[in-house]
Amino acid sequence: MASKLIDLVYWRKMRKTGVVFTGLVIGLASLFQLSAITVLSHICLGVMCVTFPLRLYYKLLELLRWNPGGEHPFQSYLDHDSSLTDKETVMLVEEVVLLAAFAVTEIKRLLFIDSMIDSIKFVVLLYLLTYVGILTNGLTLVMTAVIAVFSFPLLYKKQQVRIRRIVRAVKAFVKKIKNLCLSLYNRVRPSSAPAHTSTSIPKSAPAPASKQKVKSNWTFV
Repeated sequence: MASKLIDLVYWRKMRKTGVVFTGLVIGLASLFQLSAITVLSHICLGVMCVTFPLRLYYKLLELLRWNPGGEHPFQSYLDHDSSLTDKETVMLVEEVVLLAAFAVTEIKRLLFIDSMIDSIKFVVLLYLLTYVGILTNGLTLVMTAVIAVFSFPLLYKKQQVRIRRIVRAVKAFVKKIKNLCLSLYNRVRPSSAPAHTSTSIPKSAPAPASKQKVKSNWTFV
C-alpha cells in the first residue's frame, strides 16, 4: 500500500498518477458548488457511462461469435484483490487507535496547561488559524494539500541540490538569529545575587608600642 502511494506521488506511472490527480482536483473543485453526495453520484454515473456501453459492446461481440472466449473488458479490475488479511486489519486498527489516543492525550496536555511553553505555542497557533479560517475554508486547504503532495516530492527530486543549499542557508540564518536573541537575553537578564559568604572583619593592626622614656636613675652623691 505504501509503495503504491509512493509511486503515485513520485509520478512513476504517469498515466495512473495523472488520472488520480486530475480526478481529485476536479472532485474537490466540484465540492465548492455542489454537495458531496451530488459529486459522488455524478462521478459514479460518469464512470458507468463508459463501462456500461463497453460491457454491452463486448457482450454483443460474444453473441455474434466474434468474441468466442467471452472476455470481460474489466476482468483485471474484478480479479484484483482489495481485501485485507486478518493481520493487516489488526495492524491498521492498532495504528488508528494509537493515533487517536495520542491525539487525545496531546490535546488534553495542551488544554489543561501541562507545559506553559507548549500551551502558549498552541494558543498562538489557534489564534493564527482564526485568520486562516477568515481568509479561506477547509476545502481550499485540502485542495492545496493535494496539489502540494503531488508537486513537492517531484520538485524536490529534480531540484534536490539547489533545495538542500537553500535549506542549509535558512538553517544558518535561523541559528544566527537564535544566537543573537540569546546573547541579547543574557545581556538584559539581571545578574544573579552574589552568594552570601561570611566575611571576617580584618583585625586592626596593633598600635605600635609607645616609646617609654627611660628614666635614668641619677644617683646623687
